[in-house]
Amino acid sequence: MVATKKIATEVATPPYWEDACKHLMKKDRVMKRLIPKFGDACLQTRGDAFVTLARSIVGQQISVKAAQTVWDRFALLPKKITAGNVLKLKVDDMRAAGLSARKVEYLVDLALHFDNGAVHVKAWETMDDEAIIEELTAIRGIGRWTAEMFLIFHLMRPNILPLDDVGLINGISQSYFSGDVVSRSDAREVAAAWAPYCSVATWYIWRSLDPLPVEY
Repeated sequence: MVATKKIATEVATPPYWEDACKHLMKKDRVMKRLIPKFGDACLQTRGDAFVTLARSIVGQQISVKAAQTVWDRFALLPKKITAGNVLKLKVDDMRAAGLSARKVEYLVDLALHFDNGAVHVKAWETMDDEAIIEELTAIRGIGRWTAEMFLIFHLMRPNILPLDDVGLINGISQSYFSGDVVSRSDAREVAAAWAPYCSVATWYIWRSLDPLPVEY
């Protein structure tokens, strides 16, 4: 997703997607029914790490439409959205774009973490999921759910199971338990058959609730 400034972005798709679909269709009856419904559609990533996390902070606790409006205004403030440029912005200008005082604080903290090297962006490729989650949740305004969405949508990690995600729990309830309420342990039990491709199965569960794919 891109702001009103026209920024060229390269869209990437996971190299493991086809293998993951074959595995899930073989191991899970619901996936065998769900996956063929969506043809060639799959997870995609675009943009850079800082922009992705900044967007997630801007979008917290407001509608998708409102988040886009605020982001579009915010994106016009610097020449380019980078950690260094965000640190140069005036608080009043950020507030005038529609950001709350707390979100301004969160964005500044995010920018500081990127600018001073407190997050090891170049090392993420070789770091395990939990180590990256630990780094990200040290930033104000980023909780485990946001970190897991980042692992799925930006780093395209194949085996993330975001048990705090309402959509995942609701989708498991609908597809596996005829709409009955499910616990985290119920969800974890269902997902045992999905490993090592929990991210892919989660993506299809989301699609079962909303055919339009989510992008970050």
